Amino acid sequence: MDFKRHLENAWNNTLQFIVPVILLTLTQLIVITLSFGILAPVTTAGYMQSLLLAQREGREPKIGDLFSEMRLFLPLFVFGLLAIMVTILGFSMLILPGFAVAGFLIFATIYMMPLMTDKDMGLMDALKESWRMSTRAPISNQIILMVLYMVIIALGGSIAVAVLFTQPLATFLALSVYEERLKGEQHATPPPIEDTSKD
Repeated sequence: MDFKRHLENAWNNTLQFIVPVILLTLTQLIVITLSFGILAPVTTAGYMQSLLLAQREGREPKIGDLFSEMRLFLPLFVFGLLAIMVTILGFSMLILPGFAVAGFLIFATIYMMPLMTDKDMGLMDALKESWRMSTRAPISNQIILMVLYMVIIALGGSIAVAVLFTQPLATFLALSVYEERLKGEQHATPPPIEDTSKD
């Protein structure tokens, strides 16, 4: 997998839509804060779908996109709650187990929301498919993506207001790999065998 190309795609998409994605990211942060995190999962789904359409179709992200996937509120809220509880449990043991749990969740679920919004999959189906896409050989590709994603997010969290740039950059990176994975899945599916037998 050409991660240089994926990083360039993510960088170019972020710069191309710099004003809309900064406004989108800032609005989401405000919404998450005002809702005490309750709307974080469902607005993240809308956020990712908005950036996926920007990447795929050149469609400018809109603030209203954050609320475009409200049908997924309940399943994503329950899943997010469970993910937070598991992560807190990991950090309550020691710092390293906490980071290990967080890393595993990113590794296993990074394609889950795009699959739910882009392919209309249910939570469990999307979770299974995300895991299958993540563990497809060579698995090192997914590990590299996870590390790059976490490093970009960490940089945003360590520098004031940098998250307004790093969040869309990391999301565009994940979505660029998601698109390649989807194409790989389609090419890996053999065409149906026609029945040429005669009676």
